[in-house]
Amino acid sequence: MTTRRKFLTTAAVAAPIAAASTFATPAIAQSKIRWRLQTYAGPALGEHVIKPAIDSFNKIAGDEMEIELFFADQLVPTGELFRAMQKGTIDAVQSDDDSMASPTEVTVFGGYFPFASRYSLDIPVLFNQYGLNEIWDSEYSKLGVKHLSAGAWDPCHFATKDPINSLADLKGKRVFTFPTAGRFLSQFGVVPVTLPWEDIEVAVQTGELDGIAWSGITEDYTVGWADVTNYFLTNNISGAWAGSFFANMDRYNELPNHLKELLKLTMDSSHYYRQWWYWGGEANLRVNGTKMKLTTIPDEEWAQVETAAWKFWDEIAQESETKAKVVEIFKQYNTEMQKAGRPYRYS
Repeated sequence: MTTRRKFLTTAAVAAPIAAASTFATPAIAQSKIRWRLQTYAGPALGEHVIKPAIDSFNKIAGDEMEIELFFADQLVPTGELFRAMQKGTIDAVQSDDDSMASPTEVTVFGGYFPFASRYSLDIPVLFNQYGLNEIWDSEYSKLGVKHLSAGAWDPCHFATKDPINSLADLKGKRVFTFPTAGRFLSQFGVVPVTLPWEDIEVAVQTGELDGIAWSGITEDYTVGWADVTNYFLTNNISGAWAGSFFANMDRYNELPNHLKELLKLTMDSSHYYRQWWYWGGEANLRVNGTKMKLTTIPDEEWAQVETAAWKFWDEIAQESETKAKVVEIFKQYNTEMQKAGRPYRYS
C-alpha cells in the first residue's frame, strides 16, 4: 500500500528530474524562410499588380516565411530576370516570358502575342482549360524554374503624342513595346524601341519616343504616361497581357506543402484583383479621363492588322513543334469563341 508520506517523497524526487529533462531538450526553432521576388512593374504599378498579394501572403505566413518585394530593375535589369532566378540570385519573379528573355519555346507567347486574346478572361481559360499550363510547366521545368501561375493583365493599346487615325499614321513612329509585339508591328512601319521601364516617360518628353504600346489606359494614368502623351488609340493588338509568377525550382521544392498552397491562393487573389481593377479602370478612364483624347482606326482598315496576325501565327508555328502546338491551341480557342457568339465574341 502506498502511504501519503511515500507518495510525497516520490513526487518530490520526480519533479526536478522531469523539469531537468524538459530544459535539457529544448525545441529547435526553425529559421524563417525568406524569398526575394522582383516584378516587371515599377513602384506605382506594382502597388496594384502584385503588392496586395505579397502583403497578404506575408501576413498569413507570419513567422514561417516572408517574401521581400522588389520593383522593376531594382535588383537586376528586367531582361536578366530569368537568368538571375535560374541561378538563385533571386528566388521568384513576376513577369511575362518575353520581357524577361526566357530561353524557352514559349517565350514568344508571353506579354502581348498579337490577337491571341480578345478579353482578359481568355488568358486563364487558355491556361487552365486548353492546356497551356502543362506546356509552360514542361518548358520551364527543363531549365530548373517552376512556372507557378499565369494570369491576365490589361490590353495593348497605343498611347501617342500625335493622333493615330489610320494605319498610315503608324509609319515611322518610334514606340516602346514588347519584343514580339514590336516584331509584329514593324510590318506596319512602327519602329520598336527598347528602353528601361523607368526611362519611358522622359523619353517621350524628349522626343526619343513617339509613343508607347505597352499597356491599356489604366496603366497610362497610373504610371504617368498619360501626362506626356496626348492620344489613346482604342484599337488594340491584344485583349490582355499574359504574365506569370515563376520561382527557382530548388527554392520552391524546399517549401512545405501548406506554404505552396498559400502561395497559390495569394497568386489567385492577385489575378482576381487585376481582373476587376483593369476591367473597370479601362472603361472609367475612357469615359471620364481628361488627359488623353480617344482616336480609332476604322474597323475595315484595322481588319488588315487582324488578318496579318494569323499569318504571323503561322510563321511562329514553323519555328518549332512546341510553338506549333501553342498556335494550334490559339486557333482552336479563338475559332470556338467565334462560334460561341455574344458575349464571347462580337465580330
